Amino acid sequence: MAQSLFQQARELETLTNKLLASHDLSELPHSEKLLVNDIKHQLIDGRLDTREYEYAQTRAEQLHAAREGKARYELLRQNIVKASEFNLFGSIDVAQLSVYIEQIISQME
Repeated sequence: MAQSLFQQARELETLTNKLLASHDLSELPHSEKLLVNDIKHQLIDGRLDTREYEYAQTRAEQLHAAREGKARYELLRQNIVKASEFNLFGSIDVAQLSVYIEQIISQME
């Protein structure tokens, strides 16, 4: 059985947080800590946008949630790539997370 969009968003959040947990965030420079915090907030907000998309009562609400979610996930993808420049994610991690993000975005129509 295929996962719901919300389940996919939760899986993305779990995987990303697990990858970030392998770093001692207290040892990171301030700019990198801010980037990690942005990523974590975008994951939460993206998950909530996904939930709103799935539970929208009208097509207008669904389209609004899709617009918000797609923009947030695109920004998340950019921040993940940026974090990889600081070695917070490896190239394989970036590719895997990007596939998750793309799957979620493509299903929000």
